[in-house]
Amino acid sequence: MTVHFQSDYAAALPDLCLDWTSADCPDPRILKYNEALGGLLGMDRPEARLLSGHDLPPGTRPVAQAYAGHQFGGFSPRLGDGRALLLGEVRGTDGALRDVALKGSGATPFSRGADGRAALGPVLREYLMGEAMAALNIPTTRALAALTTGEDVWREEGALPGAILVRVAASHLRVGTFQYAAAQGDLEQVRRLADYAIARHYPDLAGDYAGFFAAVAGRQARLIAQWMLVGFVHGVMNTDNMTISGQTIDYGPCAFMEAYAPGTVFSSIDRQGRYAYGNQPLILGWNLARLAETLLPLIDADEGRAVERATRILEGVAGQYQDAWLEGMRSKLGLDGTDPGDRDLAEAFLVGIEGADWTLCFRRLSRAIDDPSALRVLLAGADRLDDWLPRWRARLARDAAQRMEAANPLYIPRNERVEEALAAAHEGDMGPFDALLAAVSAPFHERGGLEKYALPASEGFGTYRTFCGT
Repeated sequence: MTVHFQSDYAAALPDLCLDWTSADCPDPRILKYNEALGGLLGMDRPEARLLSGHDLPPGTRPVAQAYAGHQFGGFSPRLGDGRALLLGEVRGTDGALRDVALKGSGATPFSRGADGRAALGPVLREYLMGEAMAALNIPTTRALAALTTGEDVWREEGALPGAILVRVAASHLRVGTFQYAAAQGDLEQVRRLADYAIARHYPDLAGDYAGFFAAVAGRQARLIAQWMLVGFVHGVMNTDNMTISGQTIDYGPCAFMEAYAPGTVFSSIDRQGRYAYGNQPLILGWNLARLAETLLPLIDADEGRAVERATRILEGVAGQYQDAWLEGMRSKLGLDGTDPGDRDLAEAFLVGIEGADWTLCFRRLSRAIDDPSALRVLLAGADRLDDWLPRWRARLARDAAQRMEAANPLYIPRNERVEEALAAAHEGDMGPFDALLAAVSAPFHERGGLEKYALPASEGFGTYRTFCGT
């Protein structure tokens, strides 16, 4: 069937984007295509040329989106799509409108001297992480395809295979989009952006800008709680990487924590630990405060009243996050109903497993209902949870074991397996990547032959560092 890209964003917000085209690539080839996602979009497998931004259907209007952002706390008033391109929107078979965008499609006016290209490794990392998160039922952008371009890109480590990611999102509206519009000093532009975002994501809130801010805050609070529950570390929670839709976006230096430690950092550029695992709920509030600043004139013409209303919403974010986190912890611990002592019970468990494997501790906890040794072996034989176990058993649901296995994944993109898969892909062998993708695409269902995907990194793997690079 013919692909039809709408141009809703470009038509509604022409001052927040630039018409642009993908740079040519000599030999685009589809390396991975997401058949399930393509079916949801009503798209048969398109040609590689189209997916690389060429030979587009008549009427398609690709644009580079403008946005600003606080990066590690410092404000940059003009960032934008430096290596990305929004091809347009597609109405799916479920009636939902979704963005289809490219990453690695060449330089744009927002590239700030960079080449706008992407290497194969980061493209495959984003494909893998997005699918893993989707399988974990965490709101996320997803990859429709990964393509090789037929040319190399040059990075510090030398020549690397060039690639393009085709990303699908509820939209690419970010906190940074609002910061960019506000920085122009044009209140009507901010209003048009807010009206567009409301119509797209919160249609019941037309004209209610305080309600819109509260809705975004609620979705983001639930999202970060879900990250924390599975041990996910985003690595670069800048305001330009926080979506208005509440989806996870931009899988750059991200990774899943293995040994539980609140200070876990993977990103090579996060030298101060700003975006450490345990800091993510704090950054949630900080980023939302930046969004609030852009919306104040819309919330109320009286600045004092606007600040008061926005502050009340912000003050409720921590509680929303804690409620979502505790609800998730009850599921992970197999608790029956609710009890005032549940938070203390959950926090005491975390103290008991510090330094042990996060994913396996939760996954094997169901076995500890009858056999504490199943958990103790992960704690190097320590008895630090022996006093906790009787308290926990007294709170268990009747079908606790089944509930817990449905809430606690066994297979996540473990760091050593990810690096093995990416290294093999660079050598032209997609087998390890495909096997890992298959494992994490059904994370809760234990299967024979996949034991290595459930194990922590080997002792020789060393300290893990990730890098921005898509």
